[in-house]
Amino acid sequence: MKDKVRIGLVGYGKVADLHAQAITASAGGLLVSVCGRNTARRNDFAAKWKIASRENAEEMVRQDKVDAVIITTPHPQHREGALEAFTAGVHVLVEKPMALNVAECDEMIAASVKARKLLSVVCQRRWFPACARMKNAIDEGKIGKPVLAQVTILGWRDKAYYESDPWRGKWATEGGGILINQAPHQIDLMHWYMGPFSEISGFWDNFNHPYIEVEDSAAAAVRFESGGIGSILVSNSQKPGIYAKVHIHGSDAWSVGVQTDGGAMFVAGMSSIVEPPLNDLWTIESEKELLDKYRTEDEAFFKMINPTVHFFTCQIDDFCSAIMDGRSPLSTGEQGRETVRFIETLLKSGKPVN
Repeated sequence: MKDKVRIGLVGYGKVADLHAQAITASAGGLLVSVCGRNTARRNDFAAKWKIASRENAEEMVRQDKVDAVIITTPHPQHREGALEAFTAGVHVLVEKPMALNVAECDEMIAASVKARKLLSVVCQRRWFPACARMKNAIDEGKIGKPVLAQVTILGWRDKAYYESDPWRGKWATEGGGILINQAPHQIDLMHWYMGPFSEISGFWDNFNHPYIEVEDSAAAAVRFESGGIGSILVSNSQKPGIYAKVHIHGSDAWSVGVQTDGGAMFVAGMSSIVEPPLNDLWTIESEKELLDKYRTEDEAFFKMINPTVHFFTCQIDDFCSAIMDGRSPLSTGEQGRETVRFIETLLKSGKPVN
């Protein structure tokens, strides 16, 4: 049995470089090749990482014996990359969001089942100690049944951000704004903690970015299949970028929460994580005194690692061990679909009348 999963990258842009760093740092992965359409950019990336440069996934499988690919292209291209990889017979880890819409997610899941290969979606914030701590507390029943959820994102994206890639800010090439690009991580955490949703009623609009087509803000009320309810308020129109939080409240009247992002919102390949993710709410009666301890531990850990790369490495190691052990990864294609279903439903329900 091999001790490393041979990995090829589909794409060579900003986030691909982070994945290359993470694979190099991982215990279970070995970066061997990259593929993509722009030969010059692909060759430059391959030279930087001393790996092979190929035209497509089939070439990476045939010539480099890759076992899995990580798809790092813009999300409108995720479906195409995943279907090609499954046809070539390899496992797939795809960047968030999983795809443009639920129909594309369903095609990707069906292809993974047919190929008998794993499909996982990048949700590296699940490995933040503060987020994992919340999941454990909820699963252990420490707050009773999770019944209320709150997601808040107040951040900022300037004109330079939207001009950094030609596909950003357009319905045809991005499929949405803050909901599909910045909020998927926190939406993922919400349904990781609360389970699937059954109803959404909300609104979205563009208040502060006249040079883009898509929404920069959204708000919604949510009903979960479990019977719980929740709310989200997300915006890219608050300077200079404030925070992102997920709070969960239980039937026993105890609450747990995390600030996943602070100071300024993270932009892959353009900025670093500036503040440690921390539990900012922990009212479990027998554990109230632990909040300061958790914060101290997480602040110290944040200083010991490269936080921009470390949590990608955690996810890649989970993906690789899932391949080698024949188990499901922590973040599955079905869970990635749930995030896209949430976004698609909210965009359809909250269309402005103007």
